[in-house]
Amino acid sequence: MPQVSMLDKSRKAITLVLGGVRSGKSRYAQTLAAHFSPVAFVATARPSDEEMRSKIERHRAERPKEWRTIEEPLALDRVLAEEGSNHRILLVDCLTLYAANLLDAERGNLIAVEERLQELYATLRSAPCSVALVSNEVGSGIVPAFPEGRVYRDLLGEINQRVASAADNVLLMIAGLPLALKGTAEVRP
Repeated sequence: MPQVSMLDKSRKAITLVLGGVRSGKSRYAQTLAAHFSPVAFVATARPSDEEMRSKIERHRAERPKEWRTIEEPLALDRVLAEEGSNHRILLVDCLTLYAANLLDAERGNLIAVEERLQELYATLRSAPCSVALVSNEVGSGIVPAFPEGRVYRDLLGEINQRVASAADNVLLMIAGLPLALKGTAEVRP
């Protein structure tokens, strides 16, 4: 299968940007998206406390003003289907919070979560534009002490694997540097 360049604007590409906390994954994904226009930034965060509200405001201020921001914690499949034809790229930040939102909305019902995820995977493959997704890599961390933490870790790991399988490009960010796991890392932050 030929490689699909992240920056080839004549073809759509799916790019997954993984990394640990403060690894530079969001900054890298924004640098990638900045090569396209128009851009939609799909935010999955919920302002649950003062720290999260401050973080959301800081991220809003860092994004280019001409980007459209869509705040959607759960219905990523709907956003991809409805907004994909209006933009050259959709930047989803992040799958980490999306997984937590799904578990919360479905009250831990993994069958219902999987049904929602199947809709996301199908829509992702058929999206009419390029899509960049940001997620935390949780496979190298410690085993959570509580069952809910292990369920979450396993769910996010499975989501990352499924999205990586469908992606043209998968990058692991380490100390602000991209390591191409699949495809290429053409953008330097």
